[in-house]
Amino acid sequence: MFDIQAELNKLPLKPGVYIMKDSQDEILYIGKAIKLRHRVRQYFRKSTHHTNKIKRMVASVASFEYIVTDSELEALILECNLIKKHRPKYNTMLKDDKHYPYIMITLGEPYPRIMIAREMQKDKSKYYGPYTSSFAANEIIELLRKIYKIRNCNRILPRDIGKERACLYYHIHQCDAPCQDYISVEAYREQVHQAIDFLNGHYKKVIEMLETAMYKASEEMDFEKAADYRDQLQSVQTIAQKQKIIDGAMEDKDVIAFAKSETEAIVQVFFIRNGKMIGREHFRLEGIEELSNSDIMSTFVKQFYSGTPYIPKELMLQEELDEANIIQSWLSSKRGQKVYIKVPRKGEKSKLVDLAAENAAITLNQFGDQIKKEAARTKGAVDEIVSLLGMETSIDRIEAFDISNTQGFESVGSMVVFEGGKPKKTDYRKFKIKHVTGPNDYASMEEVLRRRFTHALEEQKEILVKKLNPDIGKFARLPNLILMDGGKGQVNIALSVLESLGLDIVVCGMIKDDQHRTRALLYENREIIMKKSSEAFKLITRIQDEAHRFAIDYHKKLRSKVQIASILDDIEGIGPSRRKALILHFKSVAHIQEASVEELSQAPSMNKKVALKVYEFFHGQSDDIEDN
Repeated sequence: MFDIQAELNKLPLKPGVYIMKDSQDEILYIGKAIKLRHRVRQYFRKSTHHTNKIKRMVASVASFEYIVTDSELEALILECNLIKKHRPKYNTMLKDDKHYPYIMITLGEPYPRIMIAREMQKDKSKYYGPYTSSFAANEIIELLRKIYKIRNCNRILPRDIGKERACLYYHIHQCDAPCQDYISVEAYREQVHQAIDFLNGHYKKVIEMLETAMYKASEEMDFEKAADYRDQLQSVQTIAQKQKIIDGAMEDKDVIAFAKSETEAIVQVFFIRNGKMIGREHFRLEGIEELSNSDIMSTFVKQFYSGTPYIPKELMLQEELDEANIIQSWLSSKRGQKVYIKVPRKGEKSKLVDLAAENAAITLNQFGDQIKKEAARTKGAVDEIVSLLGMETSIDRIEAFDISNTQGFESVGSMVVFEGGKPKKTDYRKFKIKHVTGPNDYASMEEVLRRRFTHALEEQKEILVKKLNPDIGKFARLPNLILMDGGKGQVNIALSVLESLGLDIVVCGMIKDDQHRTRALLYENREIIMKKSSEAFKLITRIQDEAHRFAIDYHKKLRSKVQIASILDDIEGIGPSRRKALILHFKSVAHIQEASVEELSQAPSMNKKVALKVYEFFHGQSDDIEDN
């Protein structure tokens, strides 16, 4: 038994990260501290003024762990990594976890290529970006390949020179075919360096080159080629106009500002590379109740830059950061160069931050109602269910189970998972019934539940003994609520399985009406009626439908595999080869059924004896057919 008060007295006066957990060993909150003893003890002092959110979290804490570090900077790095990995319930979370595309030039190869990369690696390649959309990055790559004729293949050169014919791109004049040794390494790399100049924002030279080529082709009456140069020229000019210069210092900056409602914040980021605005993106932060503006900005900066491979030279922020010095040191260590964090209050830089804030407010106004509706149909619906059941603890994870069979054929079970009121499809599981014969839904459900929760206990034990990462387990995480697709019988089976395994989890049945639609919940032998207009009712219906759909889809998949075995397999003398030959020859089973013995015997790999067997299978024994 974990004694919180006793463990609080053991906390060291050192920097580190603390991890709060509930009775199911689920992580509730992750934080860092300059001195672990002082910080963690504050949560459990009644005299301390806590926000409502922290009070709810502390009420659910059953244990805590901590990791001592050598410095506050190490604690910050560890905190960011653990939050991103575990996404705890009570941490304010960045919901838009995206990987932005980069343009990568593989300078480590003798004949470099240009392509999309989702993250920067420590290699000899050169990276540009990030770009806010794959479309924009691919548009630039396609243009560079046309203008500078950079290869678009995966051949390993010079090893593969001459092994295969030149590809289509050579024939349409978009590659100089280094694979055929039609261009020297030096000449090819010069074209690559010209593409690098373009990506660095030096458009003037390529614009002049394309204009000259266009006029020359026009004078020579080669209007098709002139039109091609014209299109390329327009593309270059469009890109040049999009990347408007807004910073004469030609440096990389991110401009960050936000707008907030009671529960959500929209953060707007302007990406400036080489002094040019290359794009913008907005992000959503959840769970900001009672957070200060400084806390919101600090949370975003830590979570966003712990996940992006590129750190610009300067961050221009709307709000001051808590622990600005330590965050700046962390970002500098990630970048490998000094990073500057500034909060401009006047001048052009301040106007740019104001512009980002204005865009954030516009986005919040546009999507505010949508955000509220989404919260109501997910987290709000879960809270309604907690209230309906009279539960003292909150619900984070719901698992629903269903059985599907057709007259006992290939019975299967499904497990669907909802977290925070949303489906978590990566955790869905399907079970092929192994030990039950015939259409016995109760016995099948007992097998599914026993297998699911036995696996959970085995994985939890292995994780504990071997000190493994909890994320490696497919079944280790347990639900707060189990929903059974059925009434009292199914609920009792679930309770019986859980009791035999020593597990205490809330179980409800999803009761249907005569039209097979969700009507109520069965909990502790009483029906709980829900208003059909309530978000709780809608969520339960979605969960029940999803469990049924997932089971049916798996069942159909298994049936289709069996149905590949044709009716012809039941005929003596017809094996896989003859079956295939008959289908290819007659095109369908119906045509085989209509064929005469003579017609059947003329099919490939058939003889008259087997043809007679086929005919008799469909038509029965006939007196006018001789058995030779």
